[in-house]
Amino acid sequence: MGVTAAKINRLNRIAGQVRGVAQMIEDDRYCIDILHQIQAIRSALSKVESQVLKDHAACCVAEAIASGDEAEQRQKFEELVDLVEKSR
Repeated sequence: MGVTAAKINRLNRIAGQVRGVAQMIEDDRYCIDILHQIQAIRSALSKVESQVLKDHAACCVAEAIASGDEAEQRQKFEELVDLVEKSR
């Protein structure tokens, strides 16, 4: 399975988990059980986010560095800084 397919698979599983949490809330399940599922979803999303970031660094950022184009390098760096600032 390719890297893209693996990410799509993981996102589909996460979508299923989210639907499951919605059903748990509708069924008035115990709050701690719901919170455990939400934590699992966050963890899974974090793993996908990490993989996408690694892919970006390996592809887009590496290409900008290899190009020697300072403007492109600066843009890629600023994108990463903006991303980190938004996550705070």
